[in-house]
This record gives sequence, C-alpha cells and structure tokens, in this order.
Amino acid sequence: MKNITITMEDATAEWIRIEAAKRNTSVSRLVGEMLTDKMQHDDAYARAMREWVADTSAFSSDGKVYGKREALYG
Repeated sequence: MKNITITMEDATAEWIRIEAAKRNTSVSRLVGEMLTDKMQHDDAYARAMREWVADTSAFSSDGKVYGKREALYG
C-alpha cells in the first residue's frame, strides 16, 4: 500500500470525516475504498463499451431497408 497526501475543500474534508465515522472506518480507508470502487466501475464500463462496439450484429440491416421513423413511432 502507498501513502499519499490529498488536498480538498474544508466542506469535503468534514463530510468524509463524518462518513468515515458513520461507517466505523478511517478516512484513509474510506477514500481508498471509494477510489477502488470508482476504478472498478470505470473498468467495467470501458469493457462493456468495447464489447458493444465489437458486436457489429446490431449495426447490420442484412440489406433490408430500415423503416421510416414515422412508421415506427406513429
């Protein structure tokens, strides 16, 4: 584990202290967990986006003409 120093607004520091106390943990541990959650969420989103872009079946009309918007939402 690495130790780092962060700078934040006073209101943010107050909020994180209260939140850590509510969860019975340290500010350091809570911030670390929040960053880990953010990292995992971003990784999952990026992976899902790559899979969606790679799936070209959703983009194929198989030579058929797409219906008019008015017909679809009429």
